[in-house]
Amino acid sequence: MATTAPGTPVFLEVRTQLRSALLILGEPKEGGTPMDISITPSSLQVKTPADCTELRLPAEVRLVPSSCRGLQYVAGDGLHLRLQVWAESNAKLISMFNQNSQARECCTFYCQSCGEVIIRDRKLLRVLPLPSENWGALVGEWCCHPDPFANKPLHPQENDCFIGDSFFLVNLRSDLWQPRPELAPVETHCLSSENHFKLKPKANTKVICKRCKVMLGETMSSETTKFYKTEIIIQPSERNFPIIPRSQFVQSVIAQCLVELSTARSTFRFTIQGHDGKVYILLWLLNSDSLVIESLGSSRGITKFPLLEDILKADSSSAWNAVKVLYQPCVKSRNEKWPF
Repeated sequence: MATTAPGTPVFLEVRTQLRSALLILGEPKEGGTPMDISITPSSLQVKTPADCTELRLPAEVRLVPSSCRGLQYVAGDGLHLRLQVWAESNAKLISMFNQNSQARECCTFYCQSCGEVIIRDRKLLRVLPLPSENWGALVGEWCCHPDPFANKPLHPQENDCFIGDSFFLVNLRSDLWQPRPELAPVETHCLSSENHFKLKPKANTKVICKRCKVMLGETMSSETTKFYKTEIIIQPSERNFPIIPRSQFVQSVIAQCLVELSTARSTFRFTIQGHDGKVYILLWLLNSDSLVIESLGSSRGITKFPLLEDILKADSSSAWNAVKVLYQPCVKSRNEKWPF
């Protein structure tokens, strides 16, 4: 565990695979311009006339003091320098579901936002990954005869759980909690170029948490329900509901999805779409081996990135694993596709 004393903001990004680190020393308080930096394999210390900051590194990270190089000052940010590290990768993202250990166990599905039990004591005999969402387009490349899987959707049986890129598919029995689809507001549909319209009610397939009213997923058929990974936590029934800050959970789920998809498909560019199919954000995964360590003083970044508030408040002096992404918001019909 990394521990610090308050003072000059310190930020350390360790690339475990490259065995390199970027150290950023934030601008000290007014009147503390002279700075004395001391680096040892297990800690670093920054002294100014106004304060002293000490950062002790976790056991899996060791610096190489003699490798310091590239010292430069960045206005508004502070001093930047690079150095070599010896680091062990022990990345542990928040586990949504463990296919090996939790199969054949009784599991309980919780709403992550409020802890409401969605499915209680479900024994899962088969936990299987689903093919990619575009697998149907590739069947023609593999089969010399008509598509044998056409019009055959994959629906889980009573004790199955199918895992997609961003969702779980489960079969809801009548004796379990089951959402009741409601009718959405009446919609207007244009039938022709003439001024004739038809009012047609459309069934609402949204699955809503009864307690907090958060959208958990959608019904796919009378028995099959799709639950979104960002909204559901699955735990063995003997365990209690884990209290995880909402923003921390969502970030971890998205990071895990990006890492798994990039590893399985060798792609690093993604789009974030809404339920209406509209693209909101373009993401480019730059690396997934970062270990971030920062001092309590550098939590001023909360004002710029509110989503980090829960993580930094929970343990602002610890080391945490992170993925680095380049993102481009799609606003006013801009950047709806990757330019390259």
